[in-house]
Amino acid sequence: MDFWGHLDALRSVLLRCIAIVLLLAVVLFSRMTWIFDHVILAPCNPGFPLYDLLGRIEGLSLFMPAGINAQLSDIPLINIHLASQFFIHISTSFWLAIVLAFPFLLQQVWGFVSPGLYDGERRGAGRALLGGTAMFYAGIFVGYFLVFPLTLRFLAEYQVSASVPNQIALDSYMDNFLALVLIMGIVFELPVVAWMLGRCGLLTRNIFTRYRRHAIVALLALAAVVTPTGDPFTLMVVFLPVYMLWELSAFLVPKGNSCTDSRTILTQH
Repeated sequence: MDFWGHLDALRSVLLRCIAIVLLLAVVLFSRMTWIFDHVILAPCNPGFPLYDLLGRIEGLSLFMPAGINAQLSDIPLINIHLASQFFIHISTSFWLAIVLAFPFLLQQVWGFVSPGLYDGERRGAGRALLGGTAMFYAGIFVGYFLVFPLTLRFLAEYQVSASVPNQIALDSYMDNFLALVLIMGIVFELPVVAWMLGRCGLLTRNIFTRYRRHAIVALLALAAVVTPTGDPFTLMVVFLPVYMLWELSAFLVPKGNSCTDSRTILTQH
């Protein structure tokens, strides 16, 4: 296939990707009221699954704050811009469409790239795409059910003074919701990226071993920022999933000296 043939194939891939995203966005737009009431705004409700779970196990741990469910209340949102609700309706439909279409989008990109790869490269890249998709949705799950609710409760109840009540705008809520959930989806790609860099000889387990203590301190600091209380339990709830990603990444890469491996690959090429 010549240059123009590749360009035509790429155009077909882009058109299919745009078409599926637009189709899903239209469907989601028509159901957005239900999605907002039962999914997006659910963390504002004291009956959210994470809050129920923390309330049920509070008596089983000495580290849990007493009466966690009794401290929770509904978090009301307000709209302060005339057209905000309409544009949020549209933009949320678009972003959710991309999340739902993620496997299809990857499959389309894979179909365009795979003919130019060797058999070994094709097998490795296929596993990376499959693993990357699974880890992306795992990150979305953790971000929605764990990280965002804890962050929301902390920020919604934090006050510099009792005379300054919080009134949370819908725009601010949606910005934080989409950012945290999508960022967790990207963060969960760390093991896949580490595995690919390890196969290329650019990353080894020695690097993870050398900087493990630095990573623990950094991840604990990050978890402390997003947890709503100072108790060790909620701190560990956020810290452990991210730290497990670090250890999984270390397990997936080979042992050895990364500089030596990189020189070997460059010499071979």
